[in-house]
Amino acid sequence: MLSPKSLIDRRIRSLFPILLYSILILAVARLVLDNLKSKQSHLSRLYGMSSGGRNRLPVIVLPEERIEEGCNVFEGRWVWDNVSYPFYEEESCAYLVKQTTCKKNGRSDSFYKNWRWQPHGCNLPRFDPLKLLHMLRDKRMMFIGDSLQRGQFESMICLVQSVIPEGKKSLQRIPPMKIFRVEEFNASIEYYWAPFIVESISDHATNHTVHKRMVMLDSIAKHGKHWQGVDILVFESYVWWMHNPFINATYGSPDKVREYNVTTAYRLALKTWANWLESNIQPLTQNVFFMSMSPTHLWSWEWKPGSDENCFNESYPIQEGSYWGTGSNLEIMKILHDSLQELKIDVTLLNITQLSEYRKDAHTSIYGERKGKLLTKEQRANPKSFADCIHWCLPGVPDTWNEILYAYLLNHQNFS
Repeated sequence: MLSPKSLIDRRIRSLFPILLYSILILAVARLVLDNLKSKQSHLSRLYGMSSGGRNRLPVIVLPEERIEEGCNVFEGRWVWDNVSYPFYEEESCAYLVKQTTCKKNGRSDSFYKNWRWQPHGCNLPRFDPLKLLHMLRDKRMMFIGDSLQRGQFESMICLVQSVIPEGKKSLQRIPPMKIFRVEEFNASIEYYWAPFIVESISDHATNHTVHKRMVMLDSIAKHGKHWQGVDILVFESYVWWMHNPFINATYGSPDKVREYNVTTAYRLALKTWANWLESNIQPLTQNVFFMSMSPTHLWSWEWKPGSDENCFNESYPIQEGSYWGTGSNLEIMKILHDSLQELKIDVTLLNITQLSEYRKDAHTSIYGERKGKLLTKEQRANPKSFADCIHWCLPGVPDTWNEILYAYLLNHQNFS
């Protein structure tokens, strides 16, 4: 018969393996938890989050990232830079549509991708996709306008998507909208099809009339309900107005259609838009931008006297002196400027027209789409009739528009 002491010793020896296994399990668990904590700490540093994922750190803007006082970023020249440009390639961005993928569509020269806009006497801050995403945390940015504005929207997605892990980004199409979501930042970059800003019979995102245009100059509510509460609104509307000198429209009575001079109609449409802004925008929390005209390059005689072509086969920007083509309507520009001056809230005009005027080389030309289809071999052989000298290749000029937009967001907006 065992003594009480021997019995206790035996029980202790039998418990020892269990205790040892428990210590080993705890040690392994500790290593796993430490590893997870380290990874979470890395994500927190990367995305500016606490472990809860919701505490927002302030965005720090360094002095060299701000536009210098007195600097006009819209005046300058294009300089060759094949080291730091482009920011991305077609192959690295899955969100581009066929209308803009010039290289994939057969364009052999790539010079259009390697020009950097250099303002006179100052510099644009280098685009930092991660910093922009920090500024967009818990926010919505929306581009509103026609297919040119859609190009700027796609450019912005391509500029930021490379720093977002796979599975943490998505693009959703909900006509008349496209929504790019960034999960880790609870942010979205969106596009809304509204070629005239006010309502029209061309408001269907894909099935819209080009030639038989009719605009409701005092109607905007259907569009406006999608814009309400958006933190950053970027508007654009020009080229759809310029199909003819006159346009059919209603104003006052929805049943009475009459012909308006385009400049008169544009002024009335902007007045309707301004009234919506003043009734719906909270200036302390929302920011509104308007992109000026995206120029066309339909007639080569404007930059090459005596010629009778268009933007096809152009490989270099216009470099000497100032240039303003007939595709950019000065009267429309003045109407826009005057309308913004009369507004009771601040809207920032991003005057990208002159800098884009120099880029006769950067249009999609014969390397894009017409009516949703790539040009046929026969159509490409006739660039005088089929070259698209309105839309832009990506990467390309719209990336510079977004660099300027980014600079203004850094310079003037409060994203604490």
